[in-house]
Amino acid sequence: QVQLVESGGGLVQAGGSLRLSCAASGSIFSINAMGWYRQAPGKSRELVAGITSGGATIYADSLKGRVTISRDNANNTVYLQMNSLKPEDTAVYYCNLHLTYASGSSRLSTNFWGQGTQVTVSS
Repeated sequence: QVQLVESGGGLVQAGGSLRLSCAASGSIFSINAMGWYRQAPGKSRELVAGITSGGATIYADSLKGRVTISRDNANNTVYLQMNSLKPEDTAVYYCNLHLTYASGSSRLSTNFWGQGTQVTVSS
């Protein structure tokens, strides 16, 4: 069984910073791609940032220069550092990990979602 636990969301004033964390636990063999998505009220979920097992990163154009994704492979954790936050960044932020794990006697690979963490930026 695999669990993802997110933390770090909260209420911050415009221009402030937050650091989100997502830690995976369980019978994990490897974690491939890791990413952060967000969903604002009434909008579709969108990619914020992603990072491959090799460390290559991708960022949404609207967030480039303001966010940094990183990963700690030893602790199966992905981070999202967000700076210069704006009210339009208000959303629920979700981590997504593509990983290989043990399920009984099988080895499976699939995507897992975190439970989501609320980020609210006040003007």
